[in-house]
Amino acid sequence: MKNHSNQLILAAALLCAALPAFAGEPAKKAVVPIETPEDFPVHPITGPYWHEDSFIGTDLRPVFAYHHFPSEVFGGGRALVYAAQLRVKLLDNLQLVAYKDGYMDIQLKGYNEPGWNDIAAGLKYAFLQNDELKLHAAVGAAYEFASGDDEVLQDDDEVRFWASINKGFGRLHLGATVNYFLATDNGDDPFGDSNHLSWHFHADYQVCKWFSPVVEVNGYHVLDEGDVVTPFGGSDVLNLGGNKSEDVVTAAVGAEIRPCSKFAIRAAYERAISDNVDLWGHRWTFSSVIEF
Repeated sequence: MKNHSNQLILAAALLCAALPAFAGEPAKKAVVPIETPEDFPVHPITGPYWHEDSFIGTDLRPVFAYHHFPSEVFGGGRALVYAAQLRVKLLDNLQLVAYKDGYMDIQLKGYNEPGWNDIAAGLKYAFLQNDELKLHAAVGAAYEFASGDDEVLQDDDEVRFWASINKGFGRLHLGATVNYFLATDNGDDPFGDSNHLSWHFHADYQVCKWFSPVVEVNGYHVLDEGDVVTPFGGSDVLNLGGNKSEDVVTAAVGAEIRPCSKFAIRAAYERAISDNVDLWGHRWTFSSVIEF
């Protein structure tokens, strides 16, 4: 009996010694991944024609703007704009941008005329894309064709060059764009065109995956008054010869709501914060982003 007990003890010892060989590596403690919120930087809302960010993707952006003229200019009135922008990713760092088109209805005292906007498109090259640092930068070039109607003060050719930069700091996203516009003196707009510059600043904060408040500031500066000089520049509303002494700076507050990751609805209220003569009473801009 004693021999049997010793044999059982020896067998148990050998089994315990052999278990690690059958089990392989010791079991590791399960690691629970830390969830980080998805990053949803907001595309620019105001200055939709010229406020271009540095991101590359494919999307469609319907835009509606209600622009109210001040009583000191044209005796008041408004302009209604209906447009649709298309951006197409051609390569990882190259994008086609069709940023200006659509229909405008100018409603002034004694003047009520609808008409088509000029068509403008170009290419954007994102030479810096660092997702880890949330740092992106791009340059672009485009052409505006004199295809619009004189009745809404369009019909001017124009070359555009721009540069942009975007940086994320956690849930905070910042961006800036600078544009230079070179008039070609083509087209039949009797109020002329001018060389001008615009700059745009953007900030948004991602409160959650479906909501972000937005603040934007836009500046418009006439550099060369051209052959025809009007008392004020056209900003991004009308094609005018402009006046070098009447620069315009606007500020806007708005928000973006994202029902899903590929669709966003946005709105912003904007008005001038400079004291010069300009076309700005106030503006409401509504748009959506449909990503593909």
